[in-house]
Amino acid sequence: MREMSDLTRDFVQRLFFKYYTERFDEIHIASKFEQREFAVFLTKERIMVRHRSFKAPSEIQSFLCSTIPSDVYYSSAYYEQPDASEMSAKGWIGADLIFDIDADHIPTSCDKVHDEWACSKCGLKGRGELPEKCPSCGEEKFENTTWPCELCLASAKLETTRLLDVLLRDFGFSEREIHVFFSGHRGYHVHVESEAVKSLDAMARKEIVDYVCSLGFDAGLHRLDDNSQGTLWLKDVGWRGRIARGIYKIVLNATMEDYKKMGLTKSIAETIMKNKDAILKNLDEPKSVGFPSGVGPQTYRKLVEFSRKSQSARVDTVVTTDIHRLIRLQGTLHGKTGLKKVEFPIAALDDFDPFKSALAFRGGDATVLVSKAPEFRLGDEEFGPYENERVELPSAAALFLACKKRAEVVVQDV
Repeated sequence: MREMSDLTRDFVQRLFFKYYTERFDEIHIASKFEQREFAVFLTKERIMVRHRSFKAPSEIQSFLCSTIPSDVYYSSAYYEQPDASEMSAKGWIGADLIFDIDADHIPTSCDKVHDEWACSKCGLKGRGELPEKCPSCGEEKFENTTWPCELCLASAKLETTRLLDVLLRDFGFSEREIHVFFSGHRGYHVHVESEAVKSLDAMARKEIVDYVCSLGFDAGLHRLDDNSQGTLWLKDVGWRGRIARGIYKIVLNATMEDYKKMGLTKSIAETIMKNKDAILKNLDEPKSVGFPSGVGPQTYRKLVEFSRKSQSARVDTVVTTDIHRLIRLQGTLHGKTGLKKVEFPIAALDDFDPFKSALAFRGGDATVLVSKAPEFRLGDEEFGPYENERVELPSAAALFLACKKRAEVVVQDV
């Protein structure tokens, strides 16, 4: 991957330094931070500095201003000795439950437009989702470039909505125990801070992940592989209720084309659409199986499977099961965008605009030479697309492109 020029790195570091010196009050220091490990990534040296602990917020600010890191992390875990260099010596006390929802793990139509990869061995290039192995030489290492577009983040927001529904409805966490953040790049973080989860080991957290993602879902176990096995009800608990609510949404909103995509024949789709009101009523106030004659077990299983996918959430399973995980500190800048990791209320998720709320800089300008960048928005301004162009941009837009390694700074005024 192309390295930053000295002028570009100076531009980025000057803005990051300005932020951590003048606006440190926007950084939310994690609860019980004295028991947590802190770490930073240094761009120039390309190293992670970790196993740090602090007794006061002022110590954290001094550390950030002296190192000017591209990324700042803290541990989801609580330790007796958070600064111990060996994990076995830290004295693990417990950990928050962390979920990472990232567009990298969500198939979208836009990834073939703006995401690119290249094999580290043979140089083969491609677009879209990163393959497990190079189609040409079998290599498993790649250089890849991604882009946080409106569609990517809308997809991540949908998965976050699904996750929150599971946490609140099925696990019974209260809203005060759940914290929702925009990551600063291509997704969202959800933290659960509760005594109920603090002592859970990796295997217990995997059970939670499996439930959230419906991994290993067995329709027969839930009596959902045949529509003759009992009535579905919207108020059922667990996955029976989720499937009922999923099917309700399908029947309520699906078009003929939607049913076709599910693999249903035209005649079966017409039968469901003709009996729409009766099916919905029986799901809401069950008195019978709820499906008309003509909707057999095979069709029912397809509806159940489609419902399962629509009710589960895609999360990074590795993050949640890791009881020592380092996660980005709220309010700090993301090294790949220059945007902030910001928290917002659960109720505000639908209307949350990351390209407005996460902006860290306003004013100033810089002239940059852009190699290639698609159209993007920051705040209320639209920029691009650019290709091999010299343009003058506000500091936030110039920083965004510089951090994405799509532009080099030519003239700066910050």
